[in-house]
Amino acid sequence: MREFSSLDEFAGAAGEHLGYSEWLTVTQERVNLFADATDDHQWIHVDAGKAAEGPFGTTIAHGFLTLSLISGFVGKIYRVGGITMGINYGLNKVRFPQPVKVGAKIRAGAELAEITDVPGGKQSVVRWTIEIDGEAKPACVAEMVARLIA
Repeated sequence: MREFSSLDEFAGAAGEHLGYSEWLTVTQERVNLFADATDDHQWIHVDAGKAAEGPFGTTIAHGFLTLSLISGFVGKIYRVGGITMGINYGLNKVRFPQPVKVGAKIRAGAELAEITDVPGGKQSVVRWTIEIDGEAKPACVAEMVARLIA
């Protein structure tokens, strides 16, 4: 865990890799809960029997599930002190180069790509790479934009 005591200290890390999360196993239960939350029950995610005969040989996580896990990875990789809140401001780019098979382990790496001043704080662009244990391609590469308010 990398800890920054202030927004200014965080800004000083622009261009640096911030670290990696621990590995997280993607379970069928998590995929099913995401399917229920989003009403996306496509068979490649929730029907193990049919998915076993499909292109991936098993069920896979939703791309948006993989993307949404970034929110939880933030607090495991870095923390910025002296802020009252952080707001998800959006995404610049998102790609899903490799599906995450249920049972696979994933982890996140974060790089502070850019930071700029905004009223009341700073806006960060963090480049996230979600790796899959044993796979050459990442599951997700995304540029997440956040507002950090002092």
